[in-house]
Amino acid sequence: MEFRHLGRSGLKVSEISYGNWLTHGSQVEEDAAKQCVQAALDEGITTFDTADVYAATKAEEVLGRALKGVRRESLEIFTKVYWPTGPGQNDRGLSRKHITESINGSLRRLQTDYVDLYQAHRFDYETPLEETLKTFDDLVRQGKVLYVGVSEWNADQIAQALKIADEMGFDRIVSNQPQYSMLWRVIEGEIVPLSEKEGIGQIVWSPIGQGVLTGKYLPGQQPPEGSRATDNSGSAMIARFMNDDVLTRVQELKPIAADLGLSMAQLAVAWVLQNPNVSSAIVGASRPEQVRDNVKAAGVKLDADVLKRIDDVLGPVVERDPAKTQSPSTRP
Repeated sequence: MEFRHLGRSGLKVSEISYGNWLTHGSQVEEDAAKQCVQAALDEGITTFDTADVYAATKAEEVLGRALKGVRRESLEIFTKVYWPTGPGQNDRGLSRKHITESINGSLRRLQTDYVDLYQAHRFDYETPLEETLKTFDDLVRQGKVLYVGVSEWNADQIAQALKIADEMGFDRIVSNQPQYSMLWRVIEGEIVPLSEKEGIGQIVWSPIGQGVLTGKYLPGQQPPEGSRATDNSGSAMIARFMNDDVLTRVQELKPIAADLGLSMAQLAVAWVLQNPNVSSAIVGASRPEQVRDNVKAAGVKLDADVLKRIDDVLGPVVERDPAKTQSPSTRP
């Protein structure tokens, strides 16, 4: 495993981090989830990402139990706040009330006194940004949170937050967690240039395009039974890639991966890690062998010719529109 700084902060994170969205507490039984976490630890992963909303708070509980007994100082545990975690009007968003209650719930479920990174899981248009940032800053001062980040904020929102933090003396955002893959490059036009200038690192999710970039989905054929494309909780996100043009082009990546001695998944993860603004790529797993396969992408260097071959193959199916980075206009 190799390690990178989280943005311009002093915190180092494993180049590949383990995430439990759509797995722990929902798609994967707890014993299997624990085996995946153990495989991640065995492979040198120290960074674990979750969120209060995953599996209706159960994912944090599973991760907390799976990491019990591991030296806390050896781990970087990340979680998030924004999406609904209860039925009330204040069980969502980025108000002082919800953030305060959510961090306390997350710490209890994760069985820890602090999280290394606390992330605003979307932008909240119904809460003054000053209120959100002041609350995050208070949590840092209380020792419950070491660093602050965001997820799926656009460049203007990140810039606003940095300006307020600088003016008010609050802790600055050190990270952003966007979707990023060979197929989904919407952060490259605006977010990455701003982040490079301001010292923000990307912790990217779905580097394998919800599994599409493994090549297991074939054009003109039904998705394999038990795959994410057939799962009620996972199929909505993957639907945008499930067309024959995308799937045909993905199949054409197989010779590139083979030439490099990489699996398709390893090529996809290695590709996002070529971007120097990426601090870590999040991988999920339903089986320990998936973790072991994905971590082989750490430290892989792809030369310019390989990157061009990938671009030539994927061509017009790559999504680059910065406007695709969106948060709900009202709280869900």
